[in-house]
Amino acid sequence: MLRFKRDIALAAVAGCLLIAGVGAAHAAGALAVGACGAYGYGYDFRKLADARAAAIKQCAGSSCKIVGSIRRGCAAFAIDARRPCGSFGWAINSHLGKAENTSLRRCYDFGGHDCVVRAWACDEKG
Repeated sequence: MLRFKRDIALAAVAGCLLIAGVGAAHAAGALAVGACGAYGYGYDFRKLADARAAAIKQCAGSSCKIVGSIRRGCAAFAIDARRPCGSFGWAINSHLGKAENTSLRRCYDFGGHDCVVRAWACDEKG
């Protein structure tokens, strides 16, 4: 009887993990950037094309373009706080902290002096 209960519990756990994995496999996101600190993102979409369309639609500035796709991770966008039309950086990584650090480093590498993370987004598993 104890073995039967254990087998049922294991089957229930396996079923839950399978259902969670199916949802995660469909998570897609995108990051768009434009002039003067404009940005947009889309996350947790079933299709990458939908995430990209949402990112472009949300990006309010001129010359916005998709810079990266998010799958099981996070994106971060950093700008120079004193000169938002100047240096910026972006990054996509499986960990939010790493994406933020890389985006800040890129902002500084391109001449920023007071870089800050302006936006970030993580998909379902990021």
